[in-house]
Amino acid sequence: MANKISLNPTSYHGAGAINEIATEIKAHGFKKAFVASDPDLVKFGVTGKVTDILDKENIPWKLYSNIKPNPTIENVQTGVEAFKNSGADVIVAIGGGSSMDTSKAIGIIITNPEFEDVRSLEGVAPTKNPCVPIIAVPTTAGTAAEVTINYVITDIEKKRKFVCVDTHDMPIVAVVDPEMMSSMPKGLTAATGMDALTHAIEGYTTKGAWEMTDMFHLEAIRLISKYLRSAVANEKEGREGMALGQYIAGMGFSNVGLGIDHAMAHTLSAYYDTPHGVACASLLPISMEFNRDYTGEKYREIARAMGVEGVDAMSQEEYRDAAINAVKQLSSDVGINPKNDRIKEEDLEQLSIDALHDACYPGNPREATKEQVLEMFRQLM
Repeated sequence: MANKISLNPTSYHGAGAINEIATEIKAHGFKKAFVASDPDLVKFGVTGKVTDILDKENIPWKLYSNIKPNPTIENVQTGVEAFKNSGADVIVAIGGGSSMDTSKAIGIIITNPEFEDVRSLEGVAPTKNPCVPIIAVPTTAGTAAEVTINYVITDIEKKRKFVCVDTHDMPIVAVVDPEMMSSMPKGLTAATGMDALTHAIEGYTTKGAWEMTDMFHLEAIRLISKYLRSAVANEKEGREGMALGQYIAGMGFSNVGLGIDHAMAHTLSAYYDTPHGVACASLLPISMEFNRDYTGEKYREIARAMGVEGVDAMSQEEYRDAAINAVKQLSSDVGINPKNDRIKEEDLEQLSIDALHDACYPGNPREATKEQVLEMFRQLM
C-alpha cells in the first residue's frame, strides 16, 4: 500500500513572516482578499496586523468575522454568502482552528456548490475542485489547521461536531509567525499547546502511522514538551518553539489520522462547548492508559521525547507509566484542569455513541465498546 503525504505548497516561518502575505497575493495575481477572522482578534487588533499590511500594499479586502470558537453550520452559510458578495478571489484566514475551519468550508462550497448543504461535507466528501485559495495565518499554537486537510464544524441542532477530510481544502500558503501568537492569554496558550501534543501522540500511535509521520510526531512531541511551559509564560523562545512544534505535528497527523481522544473531545465541545484543547488535554492521559497495551514500544519513545531519563533501562510497564505521567505533569504545569464539571450522567450514553461515530475514532489502535468509552468519560467527572 502506498502512503500519501499532503502539505502546503508554500509555508513561511519565523518572526515577521506576515510581511510575505502581500508578496504571495501579488505573486498569484489575486485582486481582493476575503479576510476571515474571529471577533475577538478583530477587537484586540490582531487581525489589523495583517490588514495594515494589505492597506500598505494597496490590496483591497473585505472582513468576515461571524465566526464562533466552535464554528457552526450557520457561520459557514453566512460566510459563503459574504464571499459571493465580496468580489474577492482569495481567502486570508487569520486565527485559530475556528477561522481556518470556517474558511475551508466556505472555500470548498464556493468552488463545489453541489455541497452547499454543509452537512454533506462530513467525512471524505467527493469534491472535485480545489477550494478558493487560502492563505492561512495562525494566531494559536495548537490546531495546525494551516497545514491539515481537515476541518471541523459544529451542528448545533444535532449537538454534534462533524469532521471533514478533503485534500482540496489545503491552504496554498501557511504563514506561521510567532509574533501573531504573542497576545494569546495563558489559558488559551496552554489549551492549544496540549491540543498540539495530543495531535502528535495520537498521530504517532494511530493505525495509519508510518516512518515519515513518526519522524514528524516525535519531533513535535520533543518541541512541545520543551517549549510549552515557556510559551505559557509568554517568553519569545517558547512562542517560537511552539509555533514550529504544532506545525510539525500537523504535517504528521493530517496524513494519518488521530484516535479516540479527539473523537471524545469533539463530543464534549458539541454538548457543552468545552474548549477543544481543554477537552483533548483532560482526556489524553485517560486515552493513553486505554491504548497502552496496543502501542508496542512507542510509549518508550514518547517518554524519551518528553525528556524522561533512563527509559532504555525501564521495563515495558515502567516506560508506559513514564510516558503517561510525563503528559500528566506537563498538563498540570500549564494549568489544565483534569476534570470536567459540565458532564452530566444522563448524557454519558449518547456521548459515548457519538464518540464511536466520530471520524477520528477508526484510527485508534484499540477497538472500544460503548461501555468502555462511557467509563472513560466518567473518569473526567
